[in-house]
Amino acid sequence: MSTGSDCRCASEAGVLGVSDSDDDDPLPHNFPDTWHVLGLGQAMVDFSGMVDDEFLNRLGLGKGTRKVVNHEERGRVLRAMDGCSYKAAAGGSLSNTLVALARLGAQPIGGPSLNVAMAGSVGSDPLGGFYRSKLRRANVNFLSAPVKDGTTGTVIVLTTPDAQRTMLAYQGTSSRVNYDSCLASLMSKTSILVVEGYLFEFPDTIKTISMACEEARKCGALVAITASDVTCIERHYDDFWDIMANYADIIFANSDEARAFCHFSSKESPISATRYLSHFVPFVSVTDGPRGSYVGVKGESVYIPPNPCVALDTCGAGDAYASGILYGLSRGVSDLRSIGTLASKVASVVVGQQGTRLGIEDAAKLAESFAFHCKSESKSSARWSDVSSDQISSL
Repeated sequence: MSTGSDCRCASEAGVLGVSDSDDDDPLPHNFPDTWHVLGLGQAMVDFSGMVDDEFLNRLGLGKGTRKVVNHEERGRVLRAMDGCSYKAAAGGSLSNTLVALARLGAQPIGGPSLNVAMAGSVGSDPLGGFYRSKLRRANVNFLSAPVKDGTTGTVIVLTTPDAQRTMLAYQGTSSRVNYDSCLASLMSKTSILVVEGYLFEFPDTIKTISMACEEARKCGALVAITASDVTCIERHYDDFWDIMANYADIIFANSDEARAFCHFSSKESPISATRYLSHFVPFVSVTDGPRGSYVGVKGESVYIPPNPCVALDTCGAGDAYASGILYGLSRGVSDLRSIGTLASKVASVVVGQQGTRLGIEDAAKLAESFAFHCKSESKSSARWSDVSSDQISSL
């Protein structure tokens, strides 16, 4: 899980010591006129802590499982964690990608600093303030107003000494993302819209995705979709393909997710899935763990070798890879191998550490190295405003 604030469990009423006292201005008005990348996804606060098997048995939790819990169940677990050491973070797959992207684009290397934002749904509770504050400190602005009397979603991650993770997800308001006037107005100010695949789990939110993607395309923005999870694809296959076929310019998936989109068996190679998907989506990114990755365009694919590293924690590798792709495209780079190689390097840095967030110093080094490579190869480092569907089509 992503690293965050070290806390001590107090009580659910006290939100485990997490407060929004450092979030005096939850929706500041000094936003830039345009956003290079806007993410639409689930806003969930992660609580991660170490427990023993007896703790899980006492609460009747199956080790290594992922379970959706209600408000009462969440409270029961949090109260049981009272006195345990844990970490709280503004978590989620999409936020990992956006934070890494913001850090890669923090320095004006090869172009202007990138403006990165996220829209979603948090409650008006202290956890909502905590989420917005943590993202803003990472240079990712959370643009959606808190839901009045809403409760912010959480994921409790309980790790046992054998490194197995038991996850308890409480959706709260994160499952309801409305297409309101604020979200609609953002589409005309956005260069790339990234939609998190987990949102497809919620029928009402699928309508929001469709409307946002349609408006984004009308305004000339690129639309990217993250696959998120194989079971999510299987449950909402038609909804995914409806959005992908009609609006998507970019799709991010791992090899299993790519095969699920194609209805391919596990025996099919990821390169076949990449090529197949690229007939329908202009730019396809498929990761295959330590075996490397593929970038597909127009029925062809480019193999990207893995960047050598000693893997410590593979959680968040795909999120980091996506940030590298988005960074390369935002800088106007048109060489597929260069973009994929950067993405592989970003992923290897995250895999080689504990936690899912790309560090600030590592991001600066990667961005500087990428700019030097592009310059030495005489590749374009166009401004972010040059990113468009025409650029994707020309790859």
